[in-house]
Amino acid sequence: MSNSRHLPAAPTTSRELAAATGITAHWHDENQIVYANRGVVAVHTETSRWIAPAHRALWIPAGTVHSHRAYGVTRLHLLGLTQNPLKLHEPIALAVSPLLRELLIAYTELGESRESPAGKRMRSVLLDQLATATERPVRVPAARDPRLAAVCAVLETDPSDTRGLDALGREAGASGRTLTRLFREDMGMTFPQWRTQLRLYHALRLLAEGQPVTAVAQHCGFATASAFIDVFRRSLGHTPGSYL
Repeated sequence: MSNSRHLPAAPTTSRELAAATGITAHWHDENQIVYANRGVVAVHTETSRWIAPAHRALWIPAGTVHSHRAYGVTRLHLLGLTQNPLKLHEPIALAVSPLLRELLIAYTELGESRESPAGKRMRSVLLDQLATATERPVRVPAARDPRLAAVCAVLETDPSDTRGLDALGREAGASGRTLTRLFREDMGMTFPQWRTQLRLYHALRLLAEGQPVTAVAQHCGFATASAFIDVFRRSLGHTPGSYL
C-alpha cells in the first residue's frame, strides 16, 4: 500500500470507530491483535482482505502494512505484542472464545493498570488463550493476474452474480479451465471457495449495517435465506441473526 505510515509501537488500547470510518494504511515493529466486540472490522493488507465480527480477532504480524475499516459503529480493541504466541508470520483470523473475548476487552481497557501485578497476570492468561486459539477466517485474497482480477472485479460489483467461470471468462478473455488454474495458483483456493468467502465478506458488512437476513442473502447471491444461514453457520459457527 502506498503512502503507508510507520508506527513503531503497536498500541494496546480500545477505541470506538464510527460507521464507515477507518484507520489509514500503516505498519508496526510489533505484532498486533485487532478485535471488535461490537460492529465489524475489516483489515486490508497488500495481498488480502480480512473481516472479523465479534466472534473473530485478527492477527497482524510485525511489519505487515494494513488498514482498518469499520462497518457499523465499532468498538475496537487493539493489543500490541512483542511476543509471537501463535508462532505465525502471516495475518490470520482467530476464533474468539468467551474467555478470550473478556480478556481482550478487560486488558485493553486497563490503561496504566496493565503494569500492576494483576495486570501482568491477566496478560499471561491472555497470551495462553491466544496460543491455543483456532483459525476461522473470512479472507478474500487479491488477484495478481489481470484476467483473474477482471473476473473478481465483476463479482465484487455484484456478488449475487451466479455465472460460472466459463461465462465470466468470456468477458475477461480467458477460458474457464485457465481461470480454474489461476484461482488455485493466485488465490490458493478454488473458485467456489473464493466466491463463498467473498459473499460472506459482503454479508458481514451488510449485517453490521443493520440489513435483514433475507435481504443480505439475496444481495450476496444465495438461493434462499436458509441456504445463506447454513453456509454462514458452517463457516463461522454462528447464525447470521447473532450479528444483527
